[in-house]
Amino acid sequence: MLTVNNLNVTLDTLVLANDMSFALEPGKVNVIIGPNGTGKSTLLKTLFGDIQAKSGVVSFENETLQRKQLSRWRKQFGYMPQDIRLDVELSVLEVVLLGQLNTLGFRLDDSVIEEALSALDKIGLLHLADRQVNKLSGGQCQMILFAQALMRKPKILMLDEPVSALDLHFQHVLLDHLDAQTKEQGWVTIMVLHDLNLAAQYADNLLVLKDGKLVANGHPSDILTPSLVKNVYNVNADITKDSAGIPFVRTIRNTRTTSSSKTSESNNLSGTRKKIISIAEGAI
Repeated sequence: MLTVNNLNVTLDTLVLANDMSFALEPGKVNVIIGPNGTGKSTLLKTLFGDIQAKSGVVSFENETLQRKQLSRWRKQFGYMPQDIRLDVELSVLEVVLLGQLNTLGFRLDDSVIEEALSALDKIGLLHLADRQVNKLSGGQCQMILFAQALMRKPKILMLDEPVSALDLHFQHVLLDHLDAQTKEQGWVTIMVLHDLNLAAQYADNLLVLKDGKLVANGHPSDILTPSLVKNVYNVNADITKDSAGIPFVRTIRNTRTTSSSKTSESNNLSGTRKKIISIAEGAI
């Protein structure tokens, strides 16, 4: 189990984690949601050791995150960050094989190559194995980095917005494979998503962040409510559940501006322009 106790993270004067505590079980997909700039990516980077916490304890299997043993700590992780640029002269197969960088020697075992090819096949990209990665689309690169993360055989798998560049088909290919492998391998999987409906479909556990605080933690069917969406995103929403009890979020747009309010806004803008022009002319 991955446990976080009383975690506090600040960057300059910005508080990105405020006394945060939670525990994540193996074999479950944990999804972090919340507004932009609320500390989702920072939390992943802190768990990985890229950002040093001001205070708090992060532990996994009786081992505690410590700066002096960072390389050992990171060996347990597969980490797919937000940045998906692959501006390198490598083939797709070579990039996937880098997932086994710590064990690669001068000669590649046939079994390792077969494993990498199998990983590409499972996500529908085997036909790209010989292509140069710097010639591929952002979505294709995202899938390739996912395959690379799987090759690391992690105990903890972290993905930061892993479907942001993917079409509908490949969103579900990636997330279906992720869910299956998490349960089969017993990983602690943590990913950041912005799509609330994808989060509701694939999360065994939701962590909802706002202003550096963990405001809700639990199964989507238990915690994803209109009041939560309003509180966290300042957006009105209707939430229904399908036959399996999975929530579906439909956001409600603000009421259209009436013609009278449009006229009022136009008059206000006109008055503002006149004031600016008057001030500018006085300064000349």
